Amino acid sequence: MSVASPETVLRRLLAGIANRDWADLHALYAEDATVDYPFGLPTPSRLDGRAAIQAYFAAVSKAPLSLVARDIVVRATDDPEVVVVEWTYDGEVTTTGRRFEAPNIQVSRVREGLIVESRDYHNHLLLAAVTGRLDRVVAAFGEAVRP
Repeated sequence: MSVASPETVLRRLLAGIANRDWADLHALYAEDATVDYPFGLPTPSRLDGRAAIQAYFAAVSKAPLSLVARDIVVRATDDPEVVVVEWTYDGEVTTTGRRFEAPNIQVSRVREGLIVESRDYHNHLLLAAVTGRLDRVVAAFGEAVRP
């Protein structure tokens, strides 16, 4: 049996998000995988291990969002395990019908068909705004920045 390529794994991830397969997405990650959100708000954050990633997807499953990736571009790198994926989410807040577009970039290392590390660059400010969390994020940001 062949091992899925990094591109195939990342496309499976995006398809799973579009299909809201939140309960299964953690299986695309290695047991000791890490996911970094360098632009997370109010501060950068990190998920360590498949269990933390599974808990994250469980929390996201409760968000009133529909996200479908389009204009997916997968760029190979000099390292055969690493790909850079660019896409735009066509999003909808399911409780209000509000639609939005959100550009994304993800840099991921895939080894033996599993994501072992990822750096995800999403538009967290836009997502907070469309889901009605902007005031909380701004307040938390103010708390995070101290003289």
